[in-house]
Amino acid sequence: MAAESASAILRNQVDLLDFVDWSGVECLNQSSGNSLFNALKQGYREDDGLILESDADEQLLIYIPFTQVVKLHSIAVKGPEEEGPKTVKLFSNKEHMGFSNVNDFPPSDALSLSPDKLQGKPIALKYVKFQNVRSLTVFIEANQSGSEVTKVQKIALFGTTF
Repeated sequence: MAAESASAILRNQVDLLDFVDWSGVECLNQSSGNSLFNALKQGYREDDGLILESDADEQLLIYIPFTQVVKLHSIAVKGPEEEGPKTVKLFSNKEHMGFSNVNDFPPSDALSLSPDKLQGKPIALKYVKFQNVRSLTVFIEANQSGSEVTKVQKIALFGTTF
């Protein structure tokens, strides 16, 4: 199921960008000059020159709260072939996670992205695990080349509201 792409998205799925609670969005280990908003916000995420970039090492921990409960169907990730995300773990409704405790919890879904999955096309998630989502934590654990810097050009979330 996780291998399904854009063709698998049902017609009633929408970009959940309008339901993100921007005041609560956080990203740990982001470079100050290349922040999460470059990859997440409309207009910015369509510009390949604007990226989210990790700082101290390859890991990024992103917290995205929503203004209302959503059903998450798929995620689209775009990144460069070498430094783009490879291992991505998604956690539904887990607040206050940090690098010290992120591995203490089982992920709601885990993705191993090959370079061809970094083109920005939606990847279907384990839909039953994302039915009543108030927040999503995205843990980018490793990148394609194992280098110290991870770069993300776009993150888009698709689903429905209640």
